[in-house]
Amino acid sequence: MNIQKSLNKICDKQNLDYHESRDIFRALFEGGLTGAQSGALLLGLRFKGETGDELGAAVSVALEKARLVDNVRGIRIDTCGTGGDGRSSFNCSTAVAFFLADLGVKVVKHGNRAVSSSSGSADVVEALGLPLLDDPLKVEPELARTNFAFLFAPHFHPSFAQIAPLRKELGIRSIFNLMGPLLNPARPTHQVLGVPCTSFMPIMADVLVKNNVVSAAVVHGSGGFDELSPCGNNRVIFVHEGSLKEEIIDPSEFGFPACLPEAMVCRNKEEALLRQKEILRGAGKEAMQDMVALNLGLGLHLIEPGKNLRKCMLLARDIVRSGLQNLKVC
Repeated sequence: MNIQKSLNKICDKQNLDYHESRDIFRALFEGGLTGAQSGALLLGLRFKGETGDELGAAVSVALEKARLVDNVRGIRIDTCGTGGDGRSSFNCSTAVAFFLADLGVKVVKHGNRAVSSSSGSADVVEALGLPLLDDPLKVEPELARTNFAFLFAPHFHPSFAQIAPLRKELGIRSIFNLMGPLLNPARPTHQVLGVPCTSFMPIMADVLVKNNVVSAAVVHGSGGFDELSPCGNNRVIFVHEGSLKEEIIDPSEFGFPACLPEAMVCRNKEEALLRQKEILRGAGKEAMQDMVALNLGLGLHLIEPGKNLRKCMLLARDIVRSGLQNLKVC
């Protein structure tokens, strides 16, 4: 690997190929780059714009160094986003995960504490009395018990500890923010993956195809959310067995009334957790319930592609209005 050659290519806005990207990210994870080289790499990729090959290579190297869960079989889904939408919203994706588990779907939720939202997935899971799993061997028994396993990212990706000071020092969005939803160590077969910017959608979909996901949806929500929202038209790229299809999802077609983005805002962690508990009981603000129902309907459609999206959305609305029936959370 010639780091200077790769950096010069990036500065000239030339893309790195997959193998070149793997070499440079392996060096980054293994301490083979200086601080200046590491910062130049991350800043240069962001300025140029990351590609599917570059992101896929970085994900591949990170997974090689992860503590993978290799004893879980069958359909399993994750619902998560990159974060970074700056909306200070309640944690919709975690509520969706709970409802899916309540319906008997195996959910392998991979996440961390809050970054841009008022309450991160780990904050919610911990507050509701469920374990933040720290060992690959604990995942399968937890799925057998509740259909829900939360894989706390820091425990499964120890190699990121040495990257953390660099990311903190830079203090800006880098390729590592995009990698998060693609690094689930339980390797989900199905996934709802949200992004805060439409430009990220194609490269995320490209990596999902490379990772052989069975069925997934890459979502950019109306109002700037990294999940479907009832605020207006949402953009989705469906990934199914290697094929891609882009669609617009209009919530009004399923009977969801439009609302303003402010309807999803939570002022602090305490309010976010309160709203979460209300929704899981089948109560709470209509706009928040609708947001959960939209994303739940999307998840159900991925699990059962033969069931059309409209039926899944209507079913999801009834499910959310009824609250959890089987999963016991505090």
